[in-house]
Amino acid sequence: MNRKLIRPSLTDLKEPMGGGPRGAQQRKKPAPPEQTNAENFYYIKQMQARTPMVVVLQDGEQIHGVIEWYDRSCIKVHRQNGPNLLIYKPSIKYLYKENEQDEKP
Repeated sequence: MNRKLIRPSLTDLKEPMGGGPRGAQQRKKPAPPEQTNAENFYYIKQMQARTPMVVVLQDGEQIHGVIEWYDRSCIKVHRQNGPNLLIYKPSIKYLYKENEQDEKP
């Protein structure tokens, strides 16, 4: 006896399995990207504009200067009144534009 190969039609495949919207397989949202490149975009923008920045370290010390370059683990700050500094990112508490300091209440 020969067996026939039964192939489901395309319409059979498109119908939801389980009968209803709750029984249908729910699609999972894709995981968010691991890297959004927002940090890279911000650094590049400040470097191109040569924006004076204030880098506040974990211990509260403030460093004033312009970001010269960056990589995955550190940034290089060019200072006028002192040597250029290479700062590891884990030691940075936060940073902001120097002119924003005047605008704070």
